Amino acid sequence: MLADLFRTSFGFTKGDGVVVIGLGRFGCAVAESLVRLGHEVMGIDRDAQQVQLWADRLTHTVQADATNVHTLRQLGVADFPHAIVGIGNDLSASLMTAMALTELEIKDIWVKAATTEHGQIAQRIGAHHVVHPEAEMGERIAHLITGRIVDYIEFGAGFAVATIHAPAPTHNRPLADCDVLEAFGVNVVGVKRAGENFRHAGPDMVVMPGDLLIVSGPASKVEAFAGRASA
Repeated sequence: MLADLFRTSFGFTKGDGVVVIGLGRFGCAVAESLVRLGHEVMGIDRDAQQVQLWADRLTHTVQADATNVHTLRQLGVADFPHAIVGIGNDLSASLMTAMALTELEIKDIWVKAATTEHGQIAQRIGAHHVVHPEAEMGERIAHLITGRIVDYIEFGAGFAVATIHAPAPTHNRPLADCDVLEAFGVNVVGVKRAGENFRHAGPDMVVMPGDLLIVSGPASKVEAFAGRASA
């Protein structure tokens, strides 16, 4: 369910086409997840062996030099609404690819950045989103390690979506009576009870001890609300 929320929050409509350039560990992980979520994915890499390895797992795979805008145009990349540059340590290739995608006027360009400077340059070139996987994974683990938060995703501008143990103030009460938004500044999106699937959190839903809640809101308020589980 968090994956669906992630897709919705960033404007990925189910079935949207996505180009993933660079089929290393990061690019392949993203591409595989996108296919699982129902997207058409074209994977592009210079390495023929890597392209062959993923030929049966993605919608399309192509061996090509993605730094060349004419090559990308011939491949039909301009028709894709989303592009992800997952090129690893080759800073020049990453930035040249981002520049080529900008020239094609791709409306949603993501770039994996190895450093802060890499990300800043990518944004100046025209990237709409910059991802720092190592730093973001470290931050995510820091949120999970206390045990109060089961899963956590933080978006831009300090907005977060998390799965947390239901805090004591919500136990044995309908959500409407808890007035979580007014009291804590977060929204309860879904509720999961042991042995059941997540359900949409309606105002009449009674939260029980041991339930898991999906909540969204400012990261600091999500953290504070999760902290009430151990208060």
